[in-house]
Amino acid sequence: SSSGALVSGTSLFASLLLASPMRRSPTDDVLPHVPPVPVPAALPPVAARFWRYVQVHTASDPDSGATPSTLCQKDLARILAAELRLLGLDAIEMDAHGYVYATLPGIQAEGLPTLGLIAHVDTSPDAPGDGVHPVLHRNYQGGVLPLPGDTSVTLDPARQPSLRAHLGHDLLTSDGTTLLGSDDKAGVAVIMQVVADFLNAD
Repeated sequence: SSSGALVSGTSLFASLLLASPMRRSPTDDVLPHVPPVPVPAALPPVAARFWRYVQVHTASDPDSGATPSTLCQKDLARILAAELRLLGLDAIEMDAHGYVYATLPGIQAEGLPTLGLIAHVDTSPDAPGDGVHPVLHRNYQGGVLPLPGDTSVTLDPARQPSLRAHLGHDLLTSDGTTLLGSDDKAGVAVIMQVVADFLNAD
């Protein structure tokens, strides 16, 4: 079982007109998560979020009958709830199972649907998921890319042809000793960034 994050809006145009000030109470005054490996300068905001989130251990346990299957998943859930409060959202809830719910109010427009954005925070137990050290590879130029923590682990366009479409791009990987956790912390980061961008929209 996995924890998740859900953000819903009341219409297709949910946050386009949001201009509400940040609403906080003293009990919400929680600092954002500071990861052991600092976020590199000039990372796009969504990538910076992802960089922080992958460093929170959330591996699942297929032999557990609990929900979530590991308590560490709630660590990231609590971080997400705190960040949503800092963004200024109300009606944020984290339930006993680690699910985080938040509502992004929209304009009440007849006939427009409510949208739910959903992602999960648990990662695969098939590779180590604790102590993730993300690595930024600037300006990938093709060829085999050994990962610095274990150089026997490589990205190789012969094995992963999709790499050829990313020449000149920056790549974000683990150091090769753990998984990275992009399934589905990339989805979590995108949802959180969408909320932040909508709240900051003019």
